[in-house]
Amino acid sequence: MSELDSYRVEGVERLRTPALLIYPDIVDSNIRTTLAIVGGNPDRWRPHVKTVKMAYIIRRMVEEHGIRQVKCATTLELSTSLAAGVTDALLAYPVVGANAERVKEIAAEYPSAKVSVLVETAKQAEIWKGSAIGVFIDVNPGMNRTGIEQDHVADLVELAKSIPNFRGLHYYDGHMHIADPVEREKEAHKGYAQLMRLTEALAEAGKAPEEVITSGTPALQPGATFAPFQNAPFVHRVSPGTVTFCDTTSMGELPAGYKPAALVVASVVSHPIAGRFTVDAGHKSVSADAGVPTCQVVGANGEFTPLKPSEEHLPIDSKGTVPEIGSYVYLVPRHVCPTVNNFDDALIIQNNKVVGTEKVTARGHEPAYS
Repeated sequence: MSELDSYRVEGVERLRTPALLIYPDIVDSNIRTTLAIVGGNPDRWRPHVKTVKMAYIIRRMVEEHGIRQVKCATTLELSTSLAAGVTDALLAYPVVGANAERVKEIAAEYPSAKVSVLVETAKQAEIWKGSAIGVFIDVNPGMNRTGIEQDHVADLVELAKSIPNFRGLHYYDGHMHIADPVEREKEAHKGYAQLMRLTEALAEAGKAPEEVITSGTPALQPGATFAPFQNAPFVHRVSPGTVTFCDTTSMGELPAGYKPAALVVASVVSHPIAGRFTVDAGHKSVSADAGVPTCQVVGANGEFTPLKPSEEHLPIDSKGTVPEIGSYVYLVPRHVCPTVNNFDDALIIQNNKVVGTEKVTARGHEPAYS
């Protein structure tokens, strides 16, 4: 069976395009591959559900794979995860103001679950005093997006000492995009060695972390192979999210065994010039945040080159035959997480058939005012 044959949907002509397609058998395979990398232990993976955003997939993680801890980026993802059966959820985003109050409300709705948050200042930590919500300190490993720089050990220790419900450290090395996997691992391990020294300083101050979270998708394997994490006095968890669905970026960074599990099917709607066709999957469908090309066409074998999209149009250049108007192409996003966020619903595909529709439950955000 060709790559295209494995994704092709029977009765595709009945679908209103563009449509988000989810292949649960491939999802399960990707989850099993990830668990194998962490020694078969579901307790070592805290997947980031910003990728899947679907209660359907989160329930699958919990019920079929024993993954009961996640991290998320919004209060909608938090409430969706807890409703789907997650028992330990970290909101890995520095919420303040009304967003922080909403976290407290959600936590109160699920009193038997562990709910945790990130902080990087004593002022942020004050928000959570007197609550049952756990607190992780956000450590900046060089991504320079949030967190305290990891070499500021004294500051990190002092902050931990001020937090009564201190749970651990969050270390998101999502910038680790070195192409050579051997060099990537070496660079990641340098950071992890420094992180271990930080955990030792915390232990000496009487604030030993209960858990240390590292490793987005590009650092999954380095996080799993760093020997000191194996027998550490804390729970270590990797936290990639993209691995569940995969995309063209992650497929270039992950070891063998993964396949794209979330595609967009689009219709050919125009032949604007010779050697070019346009499909109905602009950047409102397939996210353009990771750059151009926004996707790859399944089965094209390099013959098709997606160009810069507009809102609803995606022009594609062809080195050979141009697909007929009214035919269909299957697109693997360059960045699947925001692509999933573009859709209200996903079609569930098994054995090349549509077997159901599921809501993208945590798409967008909760209402701003209520």
